[in-house]
Amino acid sequence: MNINTSNNHDNGEQDQKGVSKKRYMPLLLINYTCLFLGSVSSSLLSKYYFNHKGSNKWVSTWVQSAGFPFLLLPVFLPYYLFQCTQRKPFTRFTPRILSLSIFIGLMLGLNNLLFSWGNSYLPVSTSALLLSSQLVFNLILSAIMVKQKITFTNLNCVILLTLSSILLALGSNHDKPQDLTPTKYMIGFVATIGAGLLFALYLPIMEMIYKKVYCYAMIIEMQLVMELSATILASVGMVWDGGFTEMRKESKEVFDKGEGVYWVTMITNVVTWQLCFMGTAGTVFLTCSLTGGICMTALLGLNVLGGVLVYREDFGGVKIVSTVMCGWGFCSYVYGMYVNNHMMKLLDDHKQNINPSIEMAQPQPQPQPQPHSDLHLDLGFEQIN
Repeated sequence: MNINTSNNHDNGEQDQKGVSKKRYMPLLLINYTCLFLGSVSSSLLSKYYFNHKGSNKWVSTWVQSAGFPFLLLPVFLPYYLFQCTQRKPFTRFTPRILSLSIFIGLMLGLNNLLFSWGNSYLPVSTSALLLSSQLVFNLILSAIMVKQKITFTNLNCVILLTLSSILLALGSNHDKPQDLTPTKYMIGFVATIGAGLLFALYLPIMEMIYKKVYCYAMIIEMQLVMELSATILASVGMVWDGGFTEMRKESKEVFDKGEGVYWVTMITNVVTWQLCFMGTAGTVFLTCSLTGGICMTALLGLNVLGGVLVYREDFGGVKIVSTVMCGWGFCSYVYGMYVNNHMMKLLDDHKQNINPSIEMAQPQPQPQPQPHSDLHLDLGFEQIN
């Protein structure tokens, strides 16, 4: 029987989940840190742009993905400069992976546009709490697309977050700026919900694709292609809307903090958005899409506090109750995961303690020829893949 080992030996690379424990935890912590810094900073900087008379939604959309050239450094430097890997950039980057990356990048560009529309009209705290609804969509889509098991802990978290968003929606009319019409406020509200839905779809799709990816370097390469596609989409919108010309005019004549602060804001926002997206992609690859969604939801609570502390936004009774419910749902989910992992660890330890005694009690069989050993190996490789 033939044994297909071609997918397990290419330039000495490991399997996609074959990262040693010694390297896994530092890499996971790095991605969590990128996600934390990028999510909170990018949200506050985007609102800073709109608060100081920045008004172009396409500009805000463009900066979310325009930092893709920064990803060229981790893609090419390890092989060509540091020579710390034998894998050439874009090895095994098949046309299928390329086309999927482009498609997801365009979807991400649309998500960026919806986020910009919502963030331009809504306060940071309101926008952040509305985006927490993405976890509801993420759980449902994960159950359908990647067969995520729905448990009481999942449902409890979903219900609490859903009630949190509904409560916020019913009590947020006093929250809107005085010069904002009800129509524009509703556009921002719907756009933010749409952004949450698209992002919830993005996470399980990425988890499905990452199952076919065998190393972390390919995640960065896919992210580079996706951000490039999103930037092209945003650039088309910028050209159509005159965004590039307006950026120069806006920096000199409109932005009330001055031209220097304007460009510092743009460049810093470009960097923080790359940290956010790269941290999200790495978290999904190293864990799962639902964990990525949960982390984003937890960070939205920090965005709410950031909006209150930095911009002195109102934090009345409705937002307090909504934030508490959001935090309650997240903490209950984390506790449920901890209990489940603890029980699994105890079960594994119990099995390890029982197996040696069983083996000692059983008579040792004489060595026999194994005519079907290739079948065992074949199944083993199927399980690895």
